[in-house]
Amino acid sequence: MNQLLADPLFASFAVGAVLLAGLSKGGFGGGVGFVGVLALAQVSSPVQAVAIMLPILCVMDLMGVWAYRKDWHRPSMKVLGIGCLIGTVIGMLTFKWMDDQLIRLLVGIIAVAFFVDFFRAGGEKAAARTFSDPVGYILGTISGFTSFVIHAGLPPVAMYLLPQRLDKRIHVGTIVVLFFIVNYAKILPYWWLGLFTMPNLSISLILLPLAPIGMFIGIRFNHLIPQKWFMRASYTILFVLGIRLLYEGLKPFFA
Repeated sequence: MNQLLADPLFASFAVGAVLLAGLSKGGFGGGVGFVGVLALAQVSSPVQAVAIMLPILCVMDLMGVWAYRKDWHRPSMKVLGIGCLIGTVIGMLTFKWMDDQLIRLLVGIIAVAFFVDFFRAGGEKAAARTFSDPVGYILGTISGFTSFVIHAGLPPVAMYLLPQRLDKRIHVGTIVVLFFIVNYAKILPYWWLGLFTMPNLSISLILLPLAPIGMFIGIRFNHLIPQKWFMRASYTILFVLGIRLLYEGLKPFFA
């Protein structure tokens, strides 16, 4: 067994991270999946955490794409997909110079600002609206970049999708298909950057059987939750994720 997994603390964080990521991906399109990376980062380096999680996320993506293969929003996919791929390239070229704290602050500010804007615009009573394509390209680029660096690509994508008030299954399906493309686009760059070491891959392989369990629970959960509560939960998750990222980003300044 890998030495890290022999550590009960690391093993408990790792198991929880994978199950939480699967539940999130299957039920909300990835809304709280980044918490899994944060959990692993508490007992390993952030770079090792993202490397361990990527193969697991890719397996989850295969299940997600099959479950939501007919339920995704094509106009949004076109705009966000182009932006995400651009952001992925930027992330690959700048990864070695990235500051984890700066990235966490950036994504956290975006997530919290979007939550505040939701209520400023009228909350649940606000009319559905769609951002212009240039705004979508920008948000997609930010998402691809932050997804490459710390698997935290959801907030910018949610900013684009949630105001459209899509059916919950279409909303989740769009995110699942989008990040299927993004995550598989990260495989070769991660290998090129030397992130797929044998210790990291061995941990991924041992944790892999947990991926379908979390995904199955999440997909079933999406069927059960009403649309209104799905929207409320999505915005709440986005806010909590943003606060967590802000906390992680600002913590070193107050240490």
